[in-house]
Amino acid sequence: MDKHIVIIGSGFAAYQLVKSLRKIDAETPVTVITADSGDDYSKPELSHVFSRRQNARDLIKQSAEDFASTHNIELLANTRVQSIDTEAKTVQLADKTVSYSELVLATGASSFVPPFDGNATDEIVTLNSLREYASHQDKIATAKSVIILGAGLIGTEIAMDLAEAGKQVTICDRASSLMPTLLPSFMGAEVFQTMTEKGVDVKLSATVTGVNRHHQQLLVQIDDKNIVEADVVIAAMGLKPNTVLAEQANITVNRGIVIDEFLKTSADSVYALGDCAELGGKIRAFLQPTMLSAMALAKTLSGNPTPVKLPASLVKAKTPWFPLNLSGQTARSDVSWEIIRDNDGYIAKAFEQGTEKLVGFVVSHEQQKAAFPLLRQLPAE
Repeated sequence: MDKHIVIIGSGFAAYQLVKSLRKIDAETPVTVITADSGDDYSKPELSHVFSRRQNARDLIKQSAEDFASTHNIELLANTRVQSIDTEAKTVQLADKTVSYSELVLATGASSFVPPFDGNATDEIVTLNSLREYASHQDKIATAKSVIILGAGLIGTEIAMDLAEAGKQVTICDRASSLMPTLLPSFMGAEVFQTMTEKGVDVKLSATVTGVNRHHQQLLVQIDDKNIVEADVVIAAMGLKPNTVLAEQANITVNRGIVIDEFLKTSADSVYALGDCAELGGKIRAFLQPTMLSAMALAKTLSGNPTPVKLPASLVKAKTPWFPLNLSGQTARSDVSWEIIRDNDGYIAKAFEQGTEKLVGFVVSHEQQKAAFPLLRQLPAE
């Protein structure tokens, strides 16, 4: 068949690929199929929409129609893919079949919400997409109190932003420190202290067991002995890669859709990119590795096979009360820390025990300017 690239998904990964492709090749037919509206927006902005008093429309950088026209693609919005036939190289929609020469799965990830007990579990809010925010923005805007389930990066960012917006905020996590997969415990303790001083009720080592509605209030049961009341409950408990389409097509899936260094899956002419993809046993759900992957894949799809090379990537936390940049293996318990703490903030370096090999760092406040020199010292991912 003639060359025709089909991309499933319209998030950051999908649209970065479109932009990268069009810089190389302006004419090859590209079809994007998405269950969402297809509007181009910045997902990280969802972490501080509340203090800025923004609604969902304010986050749209370019409408779906304008994006499709600008980049010369066919965009099938609000359209769900029923199945993929990797032998016939077709994608089945409800009303038609689309053939491809190359297929890219950029299906993203969905918020993980455990199966809690209670009569109000269907009222738990997730904020992992523009559509989800649009569905819940009015409810959150009028709420006086909010409980956030999950004290990782996103939960902590949202907690600070909601508090800045004047909400009474409680954040719960069964972990013993804030952002436990990113921060060493001593840094998590400082963030904890800062949030507590700002009026956020931080409940750590706390297991949520149920969510119930009682009249106008939601009641969150913690450890079977404490109950916290709120107007809204938001889950920020991590993401689960969207792999169902790949699994149904017998494409190899582990935690994510397994890809090689060329972003190729186990199926011929099928690639995966972004939050749904697993490379070298890791899912890299941050912007920089996705952007670099999209640039490499664009070259591969344009006839120049290019492996992705991922340097250490910088994570910029949107935590205005405790600004942070970090990279590398910052949550390991078996590293040696070299810590400088002064009025300008932290420079904390993690080294392999007994060596001078830098494996990670965290810098805060005015010391964030040290991030890029440190980043260059870290090994590639």
